[in-house]
Amino acid sequence: MGALDGPHPEDGEGPVRDVFVDPFAIAHAVVSNRDFRTFTEATGYETRAERLGWSFVFHLFLRDPGATQAPRQARWWRAVEGANWAAPNGPDGDAADHADHPVTHIAQEDALAYCHWSRTRLPTEAEWEFAARGGLSGRQFPWGDDLEPAGIHRANVWQGSFPQENTADDGFAGTAPVTAYAPNGFGLYNMTGNVWERVADRFTRLHSPRPGRNPAGPLNGAEFVAKGGSYLCHASYCQRYRVSSRQALAPDATAGNVGFRVAANTAR
Repeated sequence: MGALDGPHPEDGEGPVRDVFVDPFAIAHAVVSNRDFRTFTEATGYETRAERLGWSFVFHLFLRDPGATQAPRQARWWRAVEGANWAAPNGPDGDAADHADHPVTHIAQEDALAYCHWSRTRLPTEAEWEFAARGGLSGRQFPWGDDLEPAGIHRANVWQGSFPQENTADDGFAGTAPVTAYAPNGFGLYNMTGNVWERVADRFTRLHSPRPGRNPAGPLNGAEFVAKGGSYLCHASYCQRYRVSSRQALAPDATAGNVGFRVAANTAR
């Protein structure tokens, strides 16, 4: 688990360490808009973004990005009124048109609510990374070390000049269907790229180099781990589309590239 060559030292990918995980089950794909709609219709649940009345949308998906506010450190994100999982781009989009795409604008509490309803749980970071590797060891991606082996796109990431031009050579400028591209060696889809996946662990940069079993992150911390990168990751900006990649997300942070995948215990 982990890597020593992570492009963002602040992410805390290293050190490389041996980790053992007990048997577990994990979904073959992230939760889709169709899945999440079934949940909300069954329970009446409202996500954090719905309750707040806004969420962050990537500027190229807006007809008039200049009419919205942007965070100083990442001006390609815009705070859009009415943006949430059911309207990923605010007034300019409807999740019903992309039922097989990942649900987005998901806070930690939203993911946990879905897990409670579906009798599942979020994977730990160690479980997620084990699953993402697909049986390979020490490779950058679920399929090997080449981002585009033989010129074939294996993940939904950014092509072009970030953040103004996306050529969408991989077929998608935004999210892709949850089962797009070839699965990894465990039959799991889009373990890198497409959307960031929230996991159960709180974020820390401090990892023991000693072998460990079923690590679950620190007991305390203001942020949680997200894994896998998204359709916005690019070598010039966010090279976090590797299996060891990770970032810290506030539990209440929501945006158009944040989703989740569920896991479960198995009988031993």
